[in-house]
Amino acid sequence: MRKELVVGIIIVFLVLMGVLSVKVVNKPDNARSLKGSAVVGVIEINGVLGGEATSLLTGSSTDSSRIMKAIRTAAKRPDIKAVVVRINSPGGTAVAAQEIGTELDKLRKTGKPVVTSMGDVCASGGYWIACSSDYIIANGTTLTGSIGAIMEMANLQELYDKLGIRQEVFKSGEHKDIGSAGREITPAEREILQAIVNDSYSQFLNQVKQGRQGKIDPLKLENIADGRVFTGETAVEVGLVDSLGNYYDAVKQAQEMAKISEDSRIEVLNTEKLWDTLLLGTRISRLLPAQNLWQLKY
Repeated sequence: MRKELVVGIIIVFLVLMGVLSVKVVNKPDNARSLKGSAVVGVIEINGVLGGEATSLLTGSSTDSSRIMKAIRTAAKRPDIKAVVVRINSPGGTAVAAQEIGTELDKLRKTGKPVVTSMGDVCASGGYWIACSSDYIIANGTTLTGSIGAIMEMANLQELYDKLGIRQEVFKSGEHKDIGSAGREITPAEREILQAIVNDSYSQFLNQVKQGRQGKIDPLKLENIADGRVFTGETAVEVGLVDSLGNYYDAVKQAQEMAKISEDSRIEVLNTEKLWDTLLLGTRISRLLPAQNLWQLKY
Protein backbone atom coordinates (compact mmCIF):
# COMPACT_ATOMS: atom_id res chain seq x y z
CA MET A 1 0.00 0.00 0.00
CA ARG A 2 2.81 2.34 0.90
CA LYS A 3 4.55 1.58 -2.39
CA GLU A 4 1.38 2.34 -4.36
CA LEU A 5 1.02 5.67 -2.54
CA VAL A 6 4.58 6.69 -3.47
CA VAL A 7 4.02 5.72 -7.10
CA GLY A 8 0.77 7.71 -7.13
CA ILE A 9 2.48 10.82 -5.75
CA ILE A 10 5.21 10.55 -8.40
CA ILE A 11 2.62 10.23 -11.19
CA VAL A 12 0.69 13.27 -9.94
CA PHE A 13 3.93 15.25 -9.72
CA LEU A 14 4.90 14.35 -13.29
CA VAL A 15 1.43 15.29 -14.57
CA LEU A 16 1.67 18.67 -12.85
CA MET A 17 5.08 19.24 -14.40
CA GLY A 18 3.63 18.49 -17.82
CA VAL A 19 0.78 20.95 -17.28
CA LEU A 20 3.15 23.64 -16.09
CA SER A 21 5.67 22.98 -18.87
CA VAL A 22 4.26 25.58 -21.24
CA LYS A 23 5.88 28.34 -23.19
CA VAL A 24 5.84 31.60 -21.30
CA VAL A 25 6.48 35.02 -22.77
CA ASN A 26 8.19 37.57 -20.55
CA LYS A 27 5.07 38.91 -18.78
CA PRO A 28 5.95 42.61 -18.54
CA ASP A 29 6.93 42.73 -22.22
CA ASN A 30 3.89 40.73 -23.29
CA ALA A 31 1.45 42.90 -21.35
CA ARG A 32 2.96 46.04 -22.77
CA SER A 33 3.16 44.70 -26.30
CA LEU A 34 -0.43 43.55 -26.79
CA LYS A 35 -1.05 46.95 -28.36
CA GLY A 36 0.81 45.93 -31.52
CA SER A 37 0.36 43.03 -33.90
CA ALA A 38 3.98 42.66 -34.97
CA VAL A 39 6.14 40.17 -33.07
CA VAL A 40 9.85 40.01 -32.26
CA GLY A 41 10.70 36.34 -31.97
CA VAL A 42 13.39 35.42 -29.45
CA ILE A 43 15.41 32.24 -29.78
CA GLU A 44 17.50 31.22 -26.78
CA ILE A 45 20.71 29.23 -27.17
CA ASN A 46 22.09 28.20 -23.80
CA GLY A 47 24.94 25.88 -22.87
CA VAL A 48 27.09 23.49 -24.86
CA LEU A 49 25.95 23.00 -28.45
CA GLY A 50 25.07 19.46 -29.45
CA GLY A 51 23.31 17.56 -32.18
CA GLU A 52 20.80 15.83 -29.92
CA ALA A 53 18.93 16.35 -26.66
CA THR A 54 21.32 16.45 -23.73
CA SER A 55 19.08 17.10 -20.72
CA LEU A 56 19.09 14.47 -18.02
CA LEU A 57 15.41 13.65 -18.63
CA THR A 58 13.70 15.79 -21.25
CA GLY A 59 16.31 17.41 -23.45
CA SER A 60 17.37 21.05 -23.62
CA SER A 61 17.42 24.05 -25.88
CA THR A 62 21.06 23.35 -26.80
CA ASP A 63 19.78 20.60 -29.08
CA SER A 64 20.45 21.92 -32.60
CA SER A 65 17.30 20.30 -34.00
CA ARG A 66 15.11 22.16 -31.49
CA ILE A 67 16.79 25.46 -32.29
CA MET A 68 16.48 24.89 -36.05
CA LYS A 69 12.79 24.17 -35.59
CA ALA A 70 12.34 27.48 -33.75
CA ILE A 71 14.19 29.33 -36.53
CA ARG A 72 11.95 27.74 -39.17
CA THR A 73 8.90 28.76 -37.16
CA ALA A 74 10.16 32.35 -37.15
CA ALA A 75 10.64 32.22 -40.92
CA LYS A 76 7.13 30.89 -41.61
CA ARG A 77 5.09 33.03 -39.26
CA PRO A 78 4.01 36.28 -40.97
CA ASP A 79 3.50 38.07 -37.65
CA ILE A 80 7.16 37.64 -36.69
CA LYS A 81 8.94 40.61 -38.26
CA ALA A 82 12.36 40.28 -36.60
CA VAL A 83 14.35 37.78 -34.54
CA VAL A 84 16.68 38.17 -31.58
CA VAL A 85 19.03 35.25 -30.95
CA ARG A 86 20.08 35.28 -27.31
CA ILE A 87 23.31 33.28 -27.04
CA ASN A 88 25.00 32.14 -23.86
CA SER A 89 27.23 29.33 -25.08
CA PRO A 90 30.94 28.45 -25.07
CA GLY A 91 30.48 26.45 -28.28
CA GLY A 92 30.18 22.73 -28.83
CA THR A 93 30.18 20.43 -31.82
CA ALA A 94 31.10 21.99 -35.15
CA VAL A 95 28.13 20.43 -36.94
CA ALA A 96 25.61 21.82 -34.43
CA ALA A 97 26.96 25.35 -34.91
CA GLN A 98 26.92 24.97 -38.70
CA GLU A 99 23.36 23.62 -38.76
CA ILE A 100 22.02 26.50 -36.70
CA GLY A 101 24.00 29.06 -38.69
CA THR A 102 22.67 27.69 -41.97
CA GLU A 103 19.05 28.00 -40.80
CA LEU A 104 19.66 31.58 -39.65
CA ASP A 105 21.07 32.42 -43.10
CA LYS A 106 17.88 31.03 -44.67
CA LEU A 107 15.80 33.11 -42.25
CA ARG A 108 17.64 36.29 -43.20
CA LYS A 109 16.90 35.64 -46.87
CA THR A 110 13.20 36.12 -46.07
CA GLY A 111 14.00 39.75 -45.27
CA LYS A 112 13.51 39.44 -41.52
CA PRO A 113 16.40 41.02 -39.61
CA VAL A 114 18.29 38.84 -37.13
CA VAL A 115 20.07 40.39 -34.15
CA THR A 116 22.37 38.49 -31.80
CA SER A 117 22.37 39.35 -28.11
CA MET A 118 25.40 37.91 -26.31
CA GLY A 119 25.13 36.83 -22.69
CA ASP A 120 27.98 35.80 -20.38
CA VAL A 121 29.74 33.79 -23.08
CA CYS A 122 29.30 33.65 -26.84
CA ALA A 123 32.49 32.00 -28.00
CA SER A 124 33.71 29.49 -30.56
CA GLY A 125 30.59 27.75 -31.97
CA GLY A 126 28.47 30.40 -30.27
CA TYR A 127 30.33 33.07 -32.23
CA TRP A 128 29.95 31.02 -35.44
CA ILE A 129 26.18 31.28 -34.98
CA ALA A 130 26.38 35.00 -34.19
CA CYS A 131 28.08 35.59 -37.55
CA SER A 132 24.88 34.40 -39.24
CA SER A 133 23.01 37.44 -37.92
CA ASP A 134 22.71 40.97 -39.30
CA TYR A 135 23.82 42.74 -36.13
CA ILE A 136 25.70 41.63 -33.01
CA ILE A 137 25.37 43.20 -29.56
CA ALA A 138 27.51 42.17 -26.58
CA ASN A 139 27.82 43.25 -22.99
CA GLY A 140 31.09 44.89 -22.07
CA THR A 141 32.34 41.86 -20.17
CA THR A 142 30.89 39.17 -22.43
CA LEU A 143 33.54 36.63 -23.41
CA THR A 144 33.50 36.05 -27.15
CA GLY A 145 35.73 35.11 -30.07
CA SER A 146 37.69 31.86 -29.61
CA ILE A 147 37.72 31.37 -33.37
CA GLY A 148 39.19 27.97 -34.10
CA ALA A 149 38.65 24.21 -34.19
CA ILE A 150 39.80 21.49 -31.83
CA MET A 151 39.74 17.70 -31.63
CA GLU A 152 40.83 16.02 -28.40
CA MET A 153 41.85 12.40 -27.84
CA ALA A 154 43.26 10.60 -24.82
CA ASN A 155 46.29 8.30 -24.87
CA LEU A 156 45.86 5.77 -22.06
CA GLN A 157 48.49 3.30 -23.23
CA GLU A 158 50.77 3.69 -20.20
CA LEU A 159 47.82 3.41 -17.81
CA TYR A 160 46.61 0.27 -19.58
CA ASP A 161 50.11 -1.22 -19.30
CA LYS A 162 50.19 -0.57 -15.54
CA LEU A 163 46.78 -2.16 -15.12
CA GLY A 164 47.66 -5.11 -17.34
CA ILE A 165 45.04 -4.22 -19.92
CA ARG A 166 45.76 -5.14 -23.52
CA GLN A 167 43.50 -4.33 -26.44
CA GLU A 168 43.05 -6.76 -29.30
CA VAL A 169 42.03 -4.91 -32.47
CA PHE A 170 40.75 -6.43 -35.69
CA LYS A 171 40.39 -3.82 -38.41
CA SER A 172 39.60 -3.68 -42.11
CA GLY A 173 42.07 -0.90 -42.91
CA GLU A 174 45.21 0.76 -41.62
CA HIS A 175 43.44 3.78 -40.17
CA LYS A 176 40.19 2.19 -38.97
CA ASP A 177 41.21 2.52 -35.30
CA ILE A 178 42.64 6.01 -35.71
CA GLY A 179 42.57 7.87 -32.40
CA SER A 180 42.44 4.73 -30.28
CA ALA A 181 43.12 5.47 -26.60
CA GLY A 182 45.12 2.25 -26.31
CA ARG A 183 48.14 3.35 -28.33
CA GLU A 184 50.17 6.27 -29.65
CA ILE A 185 48.93 8.14 -32.69
CA THR A 186 51.17 7.45 -35.68
CA PRO A 187 52.72 10.30 -37.71
CA ALA A 188 50.42 9.45 -40.64
CA GLU A 189 47.34 9.54 -38.41
CA ARG A 190 48.43 12.81 -36.85
CA GLU A 191 48.67 14.31 -40.34
CA ILE A 192 45.18 13.09 -41.23
CA LEU A 193 43.58 14.48 -38.07
CA GLN A 194 45.43 17.79 -38.32
CA ALA A 195 44.17 18.17 -41.89
CA ILE A 196 40.60 17.75 -40.63
CA VAL A 197 41.13 20.44 -37.98
CA ASN A 198 42.77 22.77 -40.51
CA ASP A 199 39.89 22.37 -42.95
CA SER A 200 37.36 23.05 -40.21
CA TYR A 201 39.30 26.13 -39.12
CA SER A 202 39.27 27.39 -42.71
CA GLN A 203 35.49 26.96 -42.79
CA PHE A 204 35.22 28.95 -39.54
CA LEU A 205 37.31 31.79 -40.99
CA ASN A 206 35.10 31.90 -44.09
CA GLN A 207 31.99 32.05 -41.89
CA VAL A 208 33.36 35.05 -40.00
CA LYS A 209 34.55 36.76 -43.18
CA GLN A 210 31.11 36.43 -44.76
CA GLY A 211 29.23 37.40 -41.61
CA ARG A 212 31.47 40.36 -40.80
CA GLN A 213 32.09 41.46 -44.37
CA GLY A 214 32.90 45.15 -44.48
CA LYS A 215 33.21 45.28 -40.68
CA ILE A 216 36.61 43.67 -40.19
CA ASP A 217 39.64 43.47 -42.48
CA PRO A 218 40.32 39.83 -43.53
CA LEU A 219 44.03 40.13 -42.74
CA LYS A 220 43.30 41.59 -39.33
CA LEU A 221 40.87 38.77 -38.72
CA GLU A 222 43.46 36.10 -39.48
CA ASN A 223 45.84 37.72 -37.01
CA ILE A 224 43.38 37.48 -34.14
CA ALA A 225 41.64 34.22 -35.10
CA ASP A 226 44.01 32.06 -33.07
CA GLY A 227 41.57 30.76 -30.47
CA ARG A 228 41.89 33.72 -28.10
CA VAL A 229 38.84 35.17 -26.37
CA PHE A 230 37.91 38.85 -26.11
CA THR A 231 35.71 40.90 -23.83
CA GLY A 232 32.72 42.44 -25.54
CA GLU A 233 34.33 45.85 -25.36
CA THR A 234 37.49 44.68 -27.12
CA ALA A 235 35.43 42.70 -29.63
CA VAL A 236 33.72 45.93 -30.70
CA GLU A 237 37.11 47.61 -31.16
CA VAL A 238 38.45 44.81 -33.41
CA GLY A 239 35.24 44.45 -35.41
CA LEU A 240 33.90 41.11 -34.15
CA VAL A 241 30.86 42.81 -32.56
CA ASP A 242 28.81 45.82 -33.70
CA SER A 243 27.95 47.52 -30.42
CA LEU A 244 27.60 47.16 -26.67
CA GLY A 245 24.25 46.66 -24.97
CA ASN A 246 22.00 44.20 -23.18
CA TYR A 247 19.10 41.99 -24.22
CA TYR A 248 16.61 44.87 -24.39
CA ASP A 249 18.99 46.91 -26.52
CA ALA A 250 19.07 43.98 -28.93
CA VAL A 251 15.27 43.86 -29.01
CA LYS A 252 15.15 47.58 -29.74
CA GLN A 253 17.74 47.16 -32.50
CA ALA A 254 15.65 44.41 -34.08
CA GLN A 255 12.52 46.56 -33.92
CA GLU A 256 14.30 49.47 -35.58
CA MET A 257 15.73 47.27 -38.33
CA ALA A 258 12.30 45.75 -38.99
CA LYS A 259 10.70 49.20 -38.78
CA ILE A 260 8.10 48.10 -36.26
CA SER A 261 6.78 49.78 -33.11
CA GLU A 262 8.42 49.50 -29.70
CA ASP A 263 5.04 48.17 -28.57
CA SER A 264 5.52 45.08 -30.74
CA ARG A 265 5.07 41.80 -28.88
CA ILE A 266 8.11 39.84 -27.71
CA GLU A 267 7.75 36.06 -27.86
CA VAL A 268 10.30 33.46 -26.83
CA LEU A 269 10.01 30.65 -29.38
CA ASN A 270 11.90 27.90 -27.59
CA THR A 271 11.54 28.32 -23.84
CA GLU A 272 12.70 25.37 -21.76
CA LYS A 273 10.25 23.20 -19.88
CA LEU A 274 9.75 23.90 -16.21
CA TRP A 275 10.93 20.35 -15.51
CA ASP A 276 14.40 21.34 -16.78
CA THR A 277 14.40 24.40 -14.55
CA LEU A 278 13.44 22.36 -11.48
CA LEU A 279 16.41 20.11 -12.14
CA LEU A 280 18.56 23.22 -11.56
CA GLY A 281 19.98 23.00 -15.03
CA THR A 282 21.46 19.58 -14.37
CA ARG A 283 22.26 18.69 -17.93
CA ILE A 284 24.58 15.92 -18.97
CA SER A 285 26.24 18.34 -21.38
CA ARG A 286 27.16 20.63 -18.47
CA LEU A 287 28.31 17.89 -16.13
CA LEU A 288 30.22 15.90 -18.72
CA PRO A 289 31.52 18.04 -21.62
CA ALA A 290 31.48 16.15 -24.90
CA GLN A 291 34.63 14.09 -25.35
CA ASN A 292 33.41 11.77 -28.07
CA LEU A 293 36.25 10.51 -30.25
CA TRP A 294 34.74 11.83 -33.46
CA GLN A 295 33.43 15.15 -32.20
CA LEU A 296 35.11 18.08 -33.89
CA LYS A 297 34.41 21.10 -31.74
CA TYR A 298 34.15 24.84 -32.25
